[in-house]
Amino acid sequence: MTQVDHSRMANAIRGLSMDAVEKAKSGHPGLPMGAADIATVLFTQFLKFDAAVPAWPDRDRFVLSAGHGSMLLYSLLYLTGNSEMTLDQIKQFRQVDSLTPGHPENFRTKGIETTTGPLGQGISTAVGMALAEKMLAAEFGKKIVDHHTYVLASDGDLMEGVSQEAIAMAGHWKLNKLIVLYDDNGISIDGPTSISDSVDQVKRFKSAGWAAEKIDGHNQAAIADAITRAKKSSKPTLIACRTTIGFGAPHKAGTSKVHGEALGAEELKAAKENLGISLEPFAVADDVLKA
Repeated sequence: MTQVDHSRMANAIRGLSMDAVEKAKSGHPGLPMGAADIATVLFTQFLKFDAAVPAWPDRDRFVLSAGHGSMLLYSLLYLTGNSEMTLDQIKQFRQVDSLTPGHPENFRTKGIETTTGPLGQGISTAVGMALAEKMLAAEFGKKIVDHHTYVLASDGDLMEGVSQEAIAMAGHWKLNKLIVLYDDNGISIDGPTSISDSVDQVKRFKSAGWAAEKIDGHNQAAIADAITRAKKSSKPTLIACRTTIGFGAPHKAGTSKVHGEALGAEELKAAKENLGISLEPFAVADDVLKA
């Protein structure tokens, strides 16, 4: 594999996400920019999949429960070589009849495990996927069925009541191949999450029978070490990844201003300069794309 610095790979996700939302004048750039480091570590070091065969039965599942951050998933599909997710489709983000609708739809776009958007739905569906893996492995053996289910969840996902029911069942059933990466950025569409929520999510998950820990969601080594520990656990795992929403945007990062609206031409240009990304829209360096 072509060797490329982690930051350049993560910034490719950020650049594509910023550009697509800017072109559409609609969307959610903050989560893809904040969670790009998490996704880069997961997809380059851990996720077992075949881009040429998205429906390979024993693939690892990746569920973007925070479906509003869909450009994270579309960027990943494009960058990892999904043949249907072309750059033209990225440029058609949120347009009618494109493969890149505002929220991911698994009946429309190959490589998307489940439709997400209603908060809490993705993490709950993923519990079902992890249960299916455990039941199938018990019936047919681990030589045939042996994969993990990964979830990227947001504050909003964990505030929904349906997530509590699913979390409780996963802990009770010891679905140890379920790993939830929580994008813990402390920001909702209305402002800081502190205006409406003060739950200690690590304690919450531990009380439901999960392994749980907090890490720096921008630290490549910390992310990799946490996923490695999770894969060895006898319990499902929550990794609370502390991130900055809109990472790289000099004036809007860490605020609700970057949650659900385009950055605007001035802030977009400043963010790209701050991150060292080409100012040309939708540009990805050849070596980064190969990697």
